[in-house]
Amino acid sequence: MTKPALSPTELTELIVGINRLARNLWWTWNQEAQEIFHELSPRSWQNLYHNAVAVLREVSDKELRVRLQDQEFAQRVREALHKFEAYLNEQDTWGRQNAPQLQANPVAYFSAEFGFHETLPIAAGGLGILAGDHAKSASDLDLGFVGISLYYREGYFQQSFNHENWQIEVYPLLNPKNLPVEPVLDAKGEPVIGTVEIAMAQVYFRAWRVNVGRCSVYLLDTDLPDNEQRYRDLTLRVYGGDSTTRIMQEILLGVGGVRLLRALGIEPSVFHMNEGHAAFLTLELIREKLAEGKSFPKAVAATRDQCIFTTHTPVEAGHDRFSRDLIGYALFKMHSQLKLSVSDLMALGQVEEESETELFCMTVLALKLSRAANGVSELHGQVSRRMWQPLFPKKPVDQVPIGHITNGIHLLGWMKGPVRRFWRRKLGPDWEKNINATEFWARMADPEFISDEEIWALRYKLRRELIEFTRRRLLIQGQRLTVGDFIAFDHLLNPDALTIGFARRFATYKRAPLIFQQFDNVVKLAADRHRPVQFIFAGKAHPKDEEGKRYIQHILHLSKFTELKDHLIFIENYDVHVARQMVSGCDVWLNNPRRPLEASGTSGQKTACHGCLNLSILDGWWREGYDGSNGFAIGDDSHPDNVEEQDRQDSENLYRVLTEEVIPIFYNRDAQGIPRRWIAKIRQAMVTLVPQFNTWRMVQDYAQKYYLAR
Repeated sequence: MTKPALSPTELTELIVGINRLARNLWWTWNQEAQEIFHELSPRSWQNLYHNAVAVLREVSDKELRVRLQDQEFAQRVREALHKFEAYLNEQDTWGRQNAPQLQANPVAYFSAEFGFHETLPIAAGGLGILAGDHAKSASDLDLGFVGISLYYREGYFQQSFNHENWQIEVYPLLNPKNLPVEPVLDAKGEPVIGTVEIAMAQVYFRAWRVNVGRCSVYLLDTDLPDNEQRYRDLTLRVYGGDSTTRIMQEILLGVGGVRLLRALGIEPSVFHMNEGHAAFLTLELIREKLAEGKSFPKAVAATRDQCIFTTHTPVEAGHDRFSRDLIGYALFKMHSQLKLSVSDLMALGQVEEESETELFCMTVLALKLSRAANGVSELHGQVSRRMWQPLFPKKPVDQVPIGHITNGIHLLGWMKGPVRRFWRRKLGPDWEKNINATEFWARMADPEFISDEEIWALRYKLRRELIEFTRRRLLIQGQRLTVGDFIAFDHLLNPDALTIGFARRFATYKRAPLIFQQFDNVVKLAADRHRPVQFIFAGKAHPKDEEGKRYIQHILHLSKFTELKDHLIFIENYDVHVARQMVSGCDVWLNNPRRPLEASGTSGQKTACHGCLNLSILDGWWREGYDGSNGFAIGDDSHPDNVEEQDRQDSENLYRVLTEEVIPIFYNRDAQGIPRRWIAKIRQAMVTLVPQFNTWRMVQDYAQKYYLAR
């Protein structure tokens, strides 16, 4: 019997629901919801950065109503909406059981960037990706949490290359109508407008809300007609402009962020500064307490009791520093409101408080005005304690009050579709409820639960998807292509070859070209018909990082004009989508930073759930994760002090591990063509790494060690 058509009321409810769903980033970690938006317009989904809001703007109300008359499709929409509502309204959550006090007085998490998804490109690198994953897991845990950042209307740049293989930055304008953001409105439906004093000006800002599951992240925006153009452009680009722009952006983030929370009636119990960019929030908190009648020492003590600080930067040059003149100019009204001289204000950001020449450091300000501070891996905690020991001259290095919480990733947000579908078929529709549990991943060691053949078939599928994705991207990157080019691209890369991936910011300390110091040897590996090796690279250099751009240029040159052509590929315009393809499809994830400059690194943490193995320097998180059987280490748990010697040793060790361990194990096949020893390493990586290096664990650590502790 034919089912009756949906009533107008049912249709309207589904349409309202699907529009609400599109404007909550929960769909970015729910496979069924993504499949709905993909089905509505496959081409728009592909071409518009998998943007649910943009897809719905492409599909008319009339078309949507007709499509929903398909009973099977309507039922899938109904099920996705039911799951979404159940998620939002669940009461039996970790946060309600373990941190109920944060429901009314949440954590306010300030970060200069948040990387949620390719839909909203307002992050420059790992700091932002971590912040986005932190917010997603705060939502999953139902932790009281609100984020503060800036709305960069041109976001981070789109990358292309000129005829000399030099990086070109393009900044397309982001249209809020096509993004999963909503204007923050008052009770009358008018935009909430705040102000912040910068230099001699009163700068106005509004805010956009990003719904991240149960949590909200607010993005401050100064593009208002009441502001001078230079202040309108404060929220133009991520880390754009010079030092003057940077300090003004950071005043807006810190001071403006606190004022927005006050305007919204949100009273945080904790202010969490994710890196030093937000440290000016401490000055606003002190100003508030002085206005209440507290003395300056008591205002400082009360502010310190509210704040915690996470540092991500073991590189001296990575800590924002400003001159006395710039501090006096940009914070002109603030230092008078605090009743401080410029020298007294400078002292808050200086190690040597009497110094006339030391610059004002945002990290110093944050450390002085936080009750707790942490690095983002065990080794980074050690490095940070040594780096900032002069701030605590009476304490030995090991007693400097900087701890560590090792970074993680939001597992469901990074898990590729085929892997999700694999687990859904194997475990049923509710498989993801236990995805972060140690017990879930412990089963990967059992060949009766999942066979070597199943794992290897999945690996082949993921490698094939990466290769075909790479072929499509290279076609898009090309210009004036002929029919022959299309045929050539369809044969590019080998689906049977060991595929090594490297994708991240092209900061020079990450040493992207290190493997190619052994160029002649690498050419021989690539040309080996029986045990071929191929490389896929991606990444952006900061627009002002000339040396990083030269690294990219060098790799592009090798990929086009040397014997590595067709064995080495560079995918342009690295973003979350490219990252997701690569961490799932590569067999080996290469990471060779100059130790100990990788504070944590998280790209390699995204690989294990896909069966990709890490080949890495023992720096950051891998120093804690590696156990000898779950991947490969480049060198040992030490490094020479001499940079040149370190580079030489690491290059030799990388080539040695690649040729003596990685390649032989990968190509050691049994009669069925299965690399049993390789798959044993995959199993061990899944068992030991996935349940440990995720933000489900990380956010609980922050809650228990810092948010709730006094």
